[in-house]
Amino acid sequence: MRVSPSKIVLAGALLALSATAASAGWQDQASDFDKHRLASLGEAKQKALGEAKGSGGTGDASAIDSALGPASHAPSAGEVTGSWRCRTIKLGGITPYVVYGWFNCRIAMRGGGLWLEKTSGSQRTAGFLYPGEGGLVYLGASSVTGEPQHVYSGNGASAGAAATPDDQIGLLTAISSNHLRLEMPYPVQESTYDVLELKR
Repeated sequence: MRVSPSKIVLAGALLALSATAASAGWQDQASDFDKHRLASLGEAKQKALGEAKGSGGTGDASAIDSALGPASHAPSAGEVTGSWRCRTIKLGGITPYVVYGWFNCRIAMRGGGLWLEKTSGSQRTAGFLYPGEGGLVYLGASSVTGEPQHVYSGNGASAGAAATPDDQIGLLTAISSNHLRLEMPYPVQESTYDVLELKR
């Protein structure tokens, strides 16, 4: 099969973009809006936990304590690399809490940096991990099955909105060698606080 020169150029450009993003610090990539979101992680967590105490949540409520209760530490690349089972927990916002079922995630080297990706389920998450802030800072984007994978834009605006709805920022820490949590404060849509719990 003959590959057109334009496709080769496009593939090379995307590879170069990934390598550039992975080698830079997260502060160089993040919008001011997202830097503020990460700085407000503690505030958002407490607010969301308060909202989650209301009635009418969906899913296994005990998952909230198992994911957010234990102390955690900044993990090394070796601790996080590999395949994981993962589930999303949404706290606060339009409903007290929603705990989804388990899907598949993977953390691997890509373009010179660590890349996290939720690889199954209708809602996908993908982005780079950067050292800093007591853990690994995640800059990524959400997408749904059937559409192209979104990448972190960092432009902080979309169609006149205050922030790009798909952009995500969070902090990945390790509870144990087989248990991680990715905390994402103040998502643009739906909830007050999102947690991606990873186990293996």
